[in-house]
Amino acid sequence: MHHGKGVRPPGDRLELAFPAPPEGRTLLVGAPADLPSGRFDSARSVAVQTDAAAHAALMRRGFAVETAVPEGHFDGAVVFLPRARAAARARIAAAAATLAPRAELWVDGQKTDGVEAMLRELRGLGPVGEILTRAHGKLFAVTVPEGDWLPADWAAVTREVAPGFVTRPGVFSADGPDPGSMLLAAALPPRMPSRVVDLGAGWGWLAAQVLAREGVTELHLVESDHDALACARENIRDPRARFHWADATGFRLPEPVNGVVMNPPFHEGRAATPRLGAAFIAAAAGMLTQAGRLWMVANRHLPYEAELGRHFARVEEFGGDSRYKLLTATGAKRRR
Repeated sequence: MHHGKGVRPPGDRLELAFPAPPEGRTLLVGAPADLPSGRFDSARSVAVQTDAAAHAALMRRGFAVETAVPEGHFDGAVVFLPRARAAARARIAAAAATLAPRAELWVDGQKTDGVEAMLRELRGLGPVGEILTRAHGKLFAVTVPEGDWLPADWAAVTREVAPGFVTRPGVFSADGPDPGSMLLAAALPPRMPSRVVDLGAGWGWLAAQVLAREGVTELHLVESDHDALACARENIRDPRARFHWADATGFRLPEPVNGVVMNPPFHEGRAATPRLGAAFIAAAAGMLTQAGRLWMVANRHLPYEAELGRHFARVEEFGGDSRYKLLTATGAKRRR
């Protein structure tokens, strides 16, 4: 349910800043899948990436990749900014904690991800060196000062956003249940199929509503964001739940299921695009039995009906409001 992946390549900024790989151990927080090769020595770098697909891509390229900033000391760090400000501050705080005074902490981001606001904030906290402006973004270095130099509230904290539900900075809909998911949950039937998949399950709110229905014997939560899935594990202690850190668009179970629910992402970067949702629809059709049913919520302006018609024999709208439509489909067409 992570609406807003997609980082434009920071390659040309990195090539200016690092004409040769930096000496010593380098931490790369939020490293993009297309991190320019040759800028960082994979034997001396550790990348941190919570997105399943980007994590796998970096591993294939020979980087050591973690899902959180590891304990220990680094000689320098590059933080790639996410759009959510709380998540950006948390990345910087975690990276700074691994560096000694006088080390360089580089920060890279697009203008649309708030890099200029972050530059203003950090200028007030530590000495900022050179600033490289390229490709609608900025890359700049802060020399780590002595002592505690970042505000204590920058560190990532888990917080309760609904009774029994916690989130972390940067997960989709971190302030509470998404309105689309709430609309979908309210409209689901009182009895659900026995084996259900929640594709793009986020921090587990919708999955919990499915588990409250009659008939469910197992529910698979599939989520590409490691942080969101970690929250879901805390939020759902039901033995029927199974957790999968995976890109939903390529996910398969060994056996078909008879129900799928989803609130698919509709953004890549800043642009609303039906392409991701279309990939979720194809994935859902690929895992459902012919009698199985898909329930989904989508922004009203996104044209998913044709895509549903390509993959399912019967499609109907079963509710919604001015912003969202609820769609259901059955009769998955087997594609060879």
